[in-house]
Amino acid sequence: MTPKAIVLSSGGIDSTTAMAIARSRGNQIYSLSFNYGQRHKAELEAAKKIAASLGAKAHKIIQIDLRQFGHSALTDDIDVPKHDHVDQIQTQTVPVTYVPARNTIFLSYAMAWAEVLKASAIYIGVTAVDYSGYPDCRPAYIEAFEKMANLATKTGITNEIALKIETPLIHLSKAQIIQTGTQLGVDYALTLSCYDPDDQARSCGHCDSCLHRIKGFKEAGIADPTIYHCA
Repeated sequence: MTPKAIVLSSGGIDSTTAMAIARSRGNQIYSLSFNYGQRHKAELEAAKKIAASLGAKAHKIIQIDLRQFGHSALTDDIDVPKHDHVDQIQTQTVPVTYVPARNTIFLSYAMAWAEVLKASAIYIGVTAVDYSGYPDCRPAYIEAFEKMANLATKTGITNEIALKIETPLIHLSKAQIIQTGTQLGVDYALTLSCYDPDDQARSCGHCDSCLHRIKGFKEAGIADPTIYHCA
């Protein structure tokens, strides 16, 4: 029987590469995205196209409203930080683009769908190399969530399925991620990384996510297919 995997998909480079890796390992893909009140909702259209491109069996977009809590530049009336160069990004503190408990919420939904589908893995595109500063992207957090998931589900406590939280990018730089995805046939022109795109879904080129993307393609030696409205 073909194994099933849930892939958390934001429509960006990392989650798309994680999906391609999951597919290359022989998994049947179930893509999961969230309309959580983010200002960059254009990422959902990207995630939809990516799921189709990589042959996902299904793609669900879950509606939740994290704007009710706010306290993030992605879900509140807080300016998204902009810089001219990636070296200007502050790495000592958790950035204002951190959305409180976002990965915990997303993984919990994925855990529920995995139990229903009897999927054995959840793929999430977190990385600890080009580190965002988000506390819910650390290896220790992923390990703790996996342990909790197997204590919190019927399939876990009956030992029917040992759910694995797969983080295939955790030790890769952005350049290595892009190189890996390119080798697996990922079309990065479908992806969107920008935290603050314009109304035509063109990237700003100056937010933290855009700057890491630009740096990643440059270091990978691969042409960046992104359309930047600042150009």
